[in-house]
Amino acid sequence: METRQLLLLVALFHVFSSAILTESQSMIGINYGQFADNLPPASATAQLLQSTTISKLRLYGADAAIIQSLAGTGISLVLGVSNSDIPSLASDPSAAANWAAVNVLPYVPSSSISVVSVGNEALSSGDPSLASSLLPAMQNLRTALSASAAAASVKVSTVHSMAVLAQSDPPSSGAFHPDLAAYLTGVLGFLRDAGSPFMINPYPFFAYRSDPRPETLAFCLFQPNPGRLDAGSKLTYTNMFDAQVDAVRSALDGLGFPEVEIVVAEAGWPYRGDPDEVGTTVENAMAFNGNLVAHLRSMAGTPLMPGRSVETYIFALYDEDLKSGPTSERSFGLYRADQTMNYDAGLIKSSSSISNASPSQASASPGWTQSAETCVPEVTVQARVDGRPMQSGEQCYLPRAVGSPAAVGMGLLFQYVAVMLLLT
Repeated sequence: METRQLLLLVALFHVFSSAILTESQSMIGINYGQFADNLPPASATAQLLQSTTISKLRLYGADAAIIQSLAGTGISLVLGVSNSDIPSLASDPSAAANWAAVNVLPYVPSSSISVVSVGNEALSSGDPSLASSLLPAMQNLRTALSASAAAASVKVSTVHSMAVLAQSDPPSSGAFHPDLAAYLTGVLGFLRDAGSPFMINPYPFFAYRSDPRPETLAFCLFQPNPGRLDAGSKLTYTNMFDAQVDAVRSALDGLGFPEVEIVVAEAGWPYRGDPDEVGTTVENAMAFNGNLVAHLRSMAGTPLMPGRSVETYIFALYDEDLKSGPTSERSFGLYRADQTMNYDAGLIKSSSSISNASPSQASASPGWTQSAETCVPEVTVQARVDGRPMQSGEQCYLPRAVGSPAAVGMGLLFQYVAVMLLLT
């Protein structure tokens, strides 16, 4: 009887730990921009994605080859309607129906399409005509998708830049620009009624660029720092990502839409830049993206939304060599076009499959090599839970992972079942 109980306890622990890990992994996606002339074939990209723990891919269009290559992989897709197509979809329901018929209906349900984003940062694009066209375009596309049983579950949303906020610091003061409030109220009502997310592009990198002090860099890279107290909410923030996301939460709540979920459509850090571009190093890019991945896996959430990670798409999968502007614009990729890594952000599956790893092993901070369950520092300095630097040879530990409400809840359930088994 004791052997049977022990086996049951081991099985339960494996199930619970796997459930926590699976939930956290499902929060991590990546952007696939295509302003490049040297990208690998779609089949090679699908293979690359399957070698990682990435579970979601965001496209800025609707590349048929990529959509087809991910059929049956379990990797879900966000498709994009270009800004230039918004007016036609808004004015002509048949144009929306045609877009759905060409770009969605042939591929579902074999390919998993979760969201279609109508435009990218349309409200801050500088084209005032898009503001009035955005909501009817979204409505017409949603009607077109709902007409098909296979596509009825596909959500319709749109992606915004942080420029839609008039105020974001401190996070509790987050508020949308008054001149956009009328348009956003209509869009948010649509998102609420359809159960679609509010998609936003927060970039701690740009926050650091506007305030390039060492303490700001640490705050932006999830590195040890004194924290910043929000006098309004009395909450303390230890990283810029959480602060930006919670500013968006405050803005949504302030406009009367607390039930609308947030999805981070883009967040990234360039590993290279021009001489006058501060912070554009491999070390900083690796620290930001690696620590962002660890933060999302921890399920710690934000101070305003604790205990659950926000679905986040890292920018970006590949470098895009045809992008204009400073060097940094062409240097956000985790991978080069030949599929070699620019740096390791901690997203590669282990040889024994990450699903078989324990939560602590799977969540070891990137920038550290695990060997015999110890951490060996490579480039970035990671933090212990008490804020002190980790030392070579010290056991890997993910701050706040075991203390998140999700992990605590699972732990309590496991303890309860264990006691019940022992009493039988």
